[in-house]
Amino acid sequence: MGYRLLIFDFDGTLADSADWMRGIFNDVARRYGFRSVSAEELELLRGLDSRAIIARLGVPMWKLPFIAAHMRKRVAQDVHRIPLFPGVEAMLEQLQARGITLAVVSSNAEENVRRVLGPVASARIRHYACGAGIFGKRAKFRKVLKAAGVRPTEALSVGDEARDIEAAAAEGIATAAVTWGYATEALLRSRAPTVVFTRLDEILQAVAA
Repeated sequence: MGYRLLIFDFDGTLADSADWMRGIFNDVARRYGFRSVSAEELELLRGLDSRAIIARLGVPMWKLPFIAAHMRKRVAQDVHRIPLFPGVEAMLEQLQARGITLAVVSSNAEENVRRVLGPVASARIRHYACGAGIFGKRAKFRKVLKAAGVRPTEALSVGDEARDIEAAAAEGIATAAVTWGYATEALLRSRAPTVVFTRLDEILQAVAA
């Protein structure tokens, strides 16, 4: 593939935050006045993109920045409950050993990302562009490309949501969708990513190829 830069999403891609999110979802809904959901409906939401979810739950757009800020605070309180997916630390080590620059673009706070990654893995990430709004990742991708001195065609974005694919593709970056995170594989494939990974080790295999 010849990529010099890999840009990872965090929640659902490197960090297994799904159980934590399910546990607090309805608390956040009550706090910000949008509709609570059952476990079954929460699972169905995985097949919808962000705009469709916002519309279905009746979340006013003006509340999104406040909800995002609240979520970052909740993560900071519960970092100990959010593990990395098995194999993430070894994968980052091997990618770095191959001379690939690593970055994280996330809606989460940089401090939270670093704490979940831990001191060794977080040091392997050269560039952090965190705190993105729900529809604000495109500017963060642009920032990372400039900081890394890499052309869009030399980068690969790795994420678990449709918005990751859309934002990276809008900047001319190749896109990898991972199926172990939030969105369903069907939704991810509907956005025509460059590649779909169903296992973590496939990322290393693709780079090696």
